[in-house]
Amino acid sequence: MFNLSDMMGKFQEMQNRLKEVKEQLEDITVESEAGGGMVRVTANGNRKVLKIHIDPDIIDKDDPEIMSDLITAAVNKALDKAETRGREEIEGVTKGMLPNIPGLDLGKMGLG
Repeated sequence: MFNLSDMMGKFQEMQNRLKEVKEQLEDITVESEAGGGMVRVTANGNRKVLKIHIDPDIIDKDDPEIMSDLITAAVNKALDKAETRGREEIEGVTKGMLPNIPGLDLGKMGLG
């Protein structure tokens, strides 16, 4: 039998645990690169870019577009990795706490 009080208690517990995980995601880092390592980006599990390293050999004042393209590619890869890692951590916390609801996106609830 459905018990709304139990469901609300579980939801509150899940919110508390997710808040803890979001704080822990600050300490999880991912790295990506583009151009064979000429541009490297480090981001955290909350999808914040922490560091960008650019090899001086790609700096060409006559062709800034190549550097821009490599930076864009490396940042996008790092943010994709960070999002995947963050979702994995959050799924680990929510596993078994919520019923399987197709289309439920915890990110839209500020939890993902």
